[in-house]
Amino acid sequence: MSRIGKKPVSIPDGVKVNLSGRELSVEGKLGKLTYEHRPEITVKVDDDAKEVVCSRDSEDRESRAFHGLTRALVQNMIEGVTNGYEKKLEIHGVGYLGAIDGDTLQLRVGFANEIHKKIPKELDVTCPDQTHIVVKGSDKQKVGQFAAEVRAVRKPEPYKGKGIRYEGEQVRRKAGKAAK
Repeated sequence: MSRIGKKPVSIPDGVKVNLSGRELSVEGKLGKLTYEHRPEITVKVDDDAKEVVCSRDSEDRESRAFHGLTRALVQNMIEGVTNGYEKKLEIHGVGYLGAIDGDTLQLRVGFANEIHKKIPKELDVTCPDQTHIVVKGSDKQKVGQFAAEVRAVRKPEPYKGKGIRYEGEQVRRKAGKAAK
């Protein structure tokens, strides 16, 4: 039995969980998320105990893997609509900066032209100052994906550490070329 999959997911107050067929929808103060689970996984919503229980039909390898995955995704959806998710990015480098113009994130990170990234409508992206970017949203996957795309524009390089990195990320530094 999957150790993660067999644990029930508790439903906090103010969150509505609906199951219609294989479509699970979770609605809370920060929005609504939906997920269609795999056919080999059974999801039950227990309104009396205020919890969601995932179980599987067979014991094959794929079913065991999707059992834990489904439970984790349901947990992430409930967490997302109650508290939300946040990723913070830092911009390091002389003249490197970020700004928001409407629904576009503008990055000046050492290229000849500015980089323009369209902000998805379900995310809230802010720049508290020119060297910090904060990505917030209720969908953990979309928050992480957008933050990873922004970081990929200019990954931190190992010699001077210039680039876009996650807050708290340690960049492995290398020694430069030895002089003769």
